[in-house]
Amino acid sequence: MSALLIRPAVAEDLEAILALTAEDSMHYFDEPGAVTDNQRAAIEEIVSDQHQDLLVGEIDGTVVCTAQVTWMRMLSADGGLYCQVEAVRTSAALRGQGIGATLMAYIEDEARRRGAARMQLTTNRERVRAHAFYERLGFVGSHVGMKKYL
Repeated sequence: MSALLIRPAVAEDLEAILALTAEDSMHYFDEPGAVTDNQRAAIEEIVSDQHQDLLVGEIDGTVVCTAQVTWMRMLSADGGLYCQVEAVRTSAALRGQGIGATLMAYIEDEARRRGAARMQLTTNRERVRAHAFYERLGFVGSHVGMKKYL
């Protein structure tokens, strides 16, 4: 297998990103079967936002992982920068091969380069394997996440 190339996503990656999301066992919304104009507008907005990085990892030209990173300046941590990581997905067929860990290390390196005070993420409490993955990477379950779907 060739090396994983991590790069910023572009609008043309939308279908591949959505395919990775569709492989996930946790579905919070009834997602449309085909790419919508709302999703096309969303990816354009995300990739043009200076406070967000939508990343993809590819092997031999095929997108195999993705993550969305939001950079948030906070008043806490002496005006610190927080790195919020969401929507981490790795192709189901390639899990357990270090792809997700490589993607997360890439994000951590960028957070350190930017001088971020911390990285944080949320994960569904039913995703026990994901919890173990994040704990192996040094994340600690320190907070209770709460959501209200609208």
